[in-house]
Order: sequence, then structure tokens, then C-alpha cells
Amino acid sequence: MLRGRLLSPFHFRLPKSFSSSSSSSSSSSPEIPTLYSFLQPSIFALRTTKGPQNRPPPLPPSPASLSSPGKTPTPEDTAALESDLLSALQSSRTDDAWKSFKSLASLPRLPRPDAADALVAHLASLRDRHNLKRAFAAAVFLLERRPGTLSIASLEALLRAMDSANTPAPALALVRSMLKNRVFPPFAAWGSFVIRITRRNGCFDAFLRVFEESCRLVLDEKVESMKPDMASCNEVLEGCCRELGSVAAAERVVEIMSTMGVSPDLESFGSLAFLYASKGLESRIVELDKLMDALGFSDKMIVLKSLISGYVKSGSLELVSSVILRALKERHDKSSYLLDEDTYGEVVKGFTNGDRIKDLASLIIQAQELESSQDSVGIDRSIGFGIVNACVGLNLLDKAHSILDEMNAQGAPVGLGVYSSILKAYCKVQRTAEAAQLVTEISAAGLQLDASSYDALIDASMSAQDFQSAFSLFRDMREARIPDLKTSYLTIMTGLTENNRPELMASFLDTVVDDPRIEIATHDWNSIIHAFCKVGRLEDAQRTYRRMIFLRFEPNNQTYLSLINGYVSAEKCFSVLMLWTDIRRKEFVQFDHDLVDAFLYAMVKGGFFDAAMQVVEKAQELKIFIDKWRHKQAFMENHKKLRVSKLRRRNFRKLEALIAFKNWAGLNA
Repeated sequence: MLRGRLLSPFHFRLPKSFSSSSSSSSSSSPEIPTLYSFLQPSIFALRTTKGPQNRPPPLPPSPASLSSPGKTPTPEDTAALESDLLSALQSSRTDDAWKSFKSLASLPRLPRPDAADALVAHLASLRDRHNLKRAFAAAVFLLERRPGTLSIASLEALLRAMDSANTPAPALALVRSMLKNRVFPPFAAWGSFVIRITRRNGCFDAFLRVFEESCRLVLDEKVESMKPDMASCNEVLEGCCRELGSVAAAERVVEIMSTMGVSPDLESFGSLAFLYASKGLESRIVELDKLMDALGFSDKMIVLKSLISGYVKSGSLELVSSVILRALKERHDKSSYLLDEDTYGEVVKGFTNGDRIKDLASLIIQAQELESSQDSVGIDRSIGFGIVNACVGLNLLDKAHSILDEMNAQGAPVGLGVYSSILKAYCKVQRTAEAAQLVTEISAAGLQLDASSYDALIDASMSAQDFQSAFSLFRDMREARIPDLKTSYLTIMTGLTENNRPELMASFLDTVVDDPRIEIATHDWNSIIHAFCKVGRLEDAQRTYRRMIFLRFEPNNQTYLSLINGYVSAEKCFSVLMLWTDIRRKEFVQFDHDLVDAFLYAMVKGGFFDAAMQVVEKAQELKIFIDKWRHKQAFMENHKKLRVSKLRRRNFRKLEALIAFKNWAGLNA
């Protein structure tokens, strides 16, 4: 029966109840108050005049429409108003543009299409509710008076704005006005917006009538622009299945698709599968399965997930388990995720709301038996992990542990996927005692923790400032030959840095420096040196610097800046002089402004003017600009009372260097 609906080429005609004559009345009493509620209070007043209720009242005339009552407008009047309208739009004077349009609307001749279209596009782009009302009123007015005025782009922009503003009634009214006045923009320009907004607001049945009218135009009048594509048809079908829950409506949409030559795909079958499962229509599901086989669909994962959701909705939990196990058997790509998080969440809610923890545990046990024969199934891709992880995500951690207890009670082996998610959850909420107990159980079961579990444990230890436990866990990771150590290594180093423990950073780095799985670079050493300098432990910083060079890690500017700043803060400028002497001629040092400036400041502060001039020469050689003012200040603060006569007697070379520096800095004047 269903196969005939999907494949038969018979010509489709809408039932009389959905013909074009009834599309007008479809917007009567229930929807008009909603529409006018949207327009109140600033555009229209709710009227009770006789006549078709879906025709909007005319725009009220503006007092400025004519210079005096009763005057017949001239072409010049119209042209002036059109010019005012366009000028106001160009300068974003929205209220003035609206006034000009209302004046034009009261005249016998409508405004130029480009001006009217520009107004609607502008109003829609503002996205505020008041101007959206104006845009809607103007659009419907123009559709009634001159249907070809508005461009597809403007109509699309207006519907997009209505979608953003979540206003279904005017969106439906606008589309009905388009159809009534035989304005047929491509379905793609308006369909998805109206589908989305009506599904979101519980009025999808009203859109379904518009959809059927659009398809009638395609089939009976050959208006090809109104033909929905595959994605749009699937959205409509999904709305029938999930929002309306109507078998008749869904199968009517399938018939329309078939008649228009739009072949169903897996998304189509998935929507039908959900509907049939939620209604308990097992014979239809069997028919659907056979049809997919006949059409050559071998990978049915999308459909099976929809079946699971449908069975959960109907409370058929035994069938949920059956479909999950079937999906596990039929999975083509063993490395892929079987179900998504939303589906696992639905399953967990269904079982836990019915207090069916025992059945959930049994499902995991059966799944583990199947997965054991599928060697390439990763821990985080197992059914057990997915279910327990969904419990954790739904704040049902105690339920997750109840599943674990039930599996142990049934004497079944517990896979690492079940343990892993609970362990990570305990770590995340700092329930360290339960986490430690779980690690003991995992070890007793002969299982090996994966990298992500170690990462979670180490992160929890560092958060609790239990550094020794973190070191011990990292050592276990290395001994277990876990290939990826980067995350946990960074967690430890970052935590020690934040807690100002450079001595632990240095000892930890020494223990792992030879491990090829860890990419240690200059910045790791810089972090330690900077931390030592920050707390004034300069000898440890220097020792780390020497260790770094011994292990052939190349220092960079940040290394030197940390050392210089540390030495200067401790009034040890002679150490800066030693550092300068050591590196000034080394080719690998990339002198930049910050490094040159830091060296010069330290030399001036320490009174090493010979070295200061060496730094100046290096800057001139590399064409690095130096702000002399900072160094003048350093000289005045530290050497204001320095007497040249004493230097002349004691050290003529230092005197020359001093004079050279003062000449360079402009201090001799």
C-alpha cells in the first residue's frame, strides 16, 4: 500500500477541502485576531467590516499627502513624494520614508516599483517589531494593488525578519496574499522560513494548507517556481510526523511528493518510521523496511534512530532495546558513533522515568557481548558509554551508578566505557573519594584506563592542589604506554604555574624531558624561569637557564627578558652585565626593541656605561629606535651625584664611557 503511494505515477489533485477556494477561508476567525494582534496598536485598528476577512484594510492617508483638502494631485506631486521617499531611505530617516509612502498610498497612482520595493527591504532590515509591522502592511498593500511591485529579494528578506521575530500569523498571511494575487516567488525563497516558524509556534497545520496549494499550482497550473525541493519536502513531512502526529497528513505529503517526481530519501523514511513507531503501527514499519530494501538503501542508521525515538515516545521500551541491538549488528562503520547524544538522552529518560534501571543494565550487557566481537569499537563509541554519559549529561549521576551496581549484581563484566563516563563525572564535581573507589574497581576488573580518564583524574587532582597524586597518575600513564600525554602534561604545568610552584615545575620537567611522547619546547623552560624570577628565586632561575642550555634548548627573547627583569628587581645589575657579555655576539639571539631596551636600562641603572654604549651600538647596527627619555630618567635617579673628577682619577675608560653616554642621551647640556 505504502509502496504504491511512494512510487505510483498517478496524477495528484487536492481534495476539495484543500482547494484554492478554501485557502481564503482558512485564514478566517482563529487566525485573524492573532494577525491583528500583531499589527496593533500602531498600524491598523481591528475592523468588523463585511467582506473577505483576509484582505488587509487600506493604509490610512497621511495629513501631508496633499497640500490642501480636495486638491487633485499632479504628476509633480507624485514625483516629489517619490523623491522624498528615496532620499529618506538613503539617509536612513525611516519615519520620514514611511510618511512619504503613506502619502503616496493615498493617491490614485501607486509609487514607482523601485521606491516601494526599497521601502519594504529597508523596513525588514531593521528587525524591530514596529518597522516589521510597517513592512508587512506595505507588502500586503502592494500585493493587493500592484502584485508585481515587490522583488523576490524583498519578500525573502521580510519573511526572514518575521522568522527572526517569531511572528507566524503575518508570515502565513503574507504567503496567502502572494498566492491569492498570483505572485509566485520560488518556494526556496519563502518555504523554509514559514515551515520553521509555524513548526516552532504550533501552527504547522495552517502552513500545510499553504503547502498543498503551492503543490497544486505546480501540478495543475505548471507553475514550476513553486515546486519544493527534497529538503523542503522532508521538512514538511517531518512536521506532519513530529508536530501533527498525523498519519493521514504524512501519507498525503508522500503522495504529493511522488506525483511531483520527488523521490523519498532516508530522511523521508526516518520521519515516517518515527510516526509509525509512536503510533504502534508495526505493519507499516515492516512495509517501510521492505521498501527501503527494494530501493537499495543498505545503511538504515537514520531510520533506526527515528524508530528508537518513536518507540520511546510510545513507551515500547522492549522494542527500543531490540532496535538498538539491531543497529549495533547492522552498523557498517565500526569506528562511527551508533547514536547521537539526543537519542541516548531520549532512551535514558524513557527507561529512568519508568524506573527500568534493570532493563537498561541488561541492554548494556547484551550490547557489550556484540561489541566484543567488533574489535574496532572505541570506548566512547560503545552503547554503555553512550547511555551512562547521557545519564551524566542529564544530572542523573546516581542513576548511572545504579546501572553499574545492577550490572555487577547480574554478574556481568562491566566495560571500560561504563566506568569511564562515571569516573569523569565524579572528577568534574570533585567527588574524589568515589573516583578513587572507582579506579580501584577498574584495576580489580583488569581494565586499563584510557587517556581521557587519566586526563580527568589529573585535572581533578590539580584542582584540589593534590600535586603528588597528579604526578603519580602521570607516572602511571607513562608506564601504561598511553600514547597521548599532551593534555595531562599541560594540565600539570598550567596548574603549577597558577599556584606559583616553579620548583615542582622544574623537577617535573626533569622527569619527563626524555619522553618522546611529550613535546617540550623553549616556552616550557621559560615558564619555569619566569616563575622563579617572579618570586625572587634568582639562583634557581639561573640554574634552570643553565640546565636548559645544557639540554640544547635554545633560549629566546622571553628567556632573557625574564632574567633581566628579575635581576633588575633584585638590584643585581651585575648579573645582567654577565648575561650581556655572554650573549651579545651569539648569532642565534634575535635582538628586538624590548630586549635592547631592557639591557640598556639595566646597564644605565647599574652604572655600566661601557656596556651601555655597546647596547647603543647594537641598536644602531640593527636600526632599532630607543626612547632616550627613559634612560635619562634612570641616570638621574641613580647617578645624579656622580662626580667626573673622581672618575678621572680612578678610571679613565669609565670616564670616556660616561661622557659618551651623556652625549648620546643629551645630558651634557
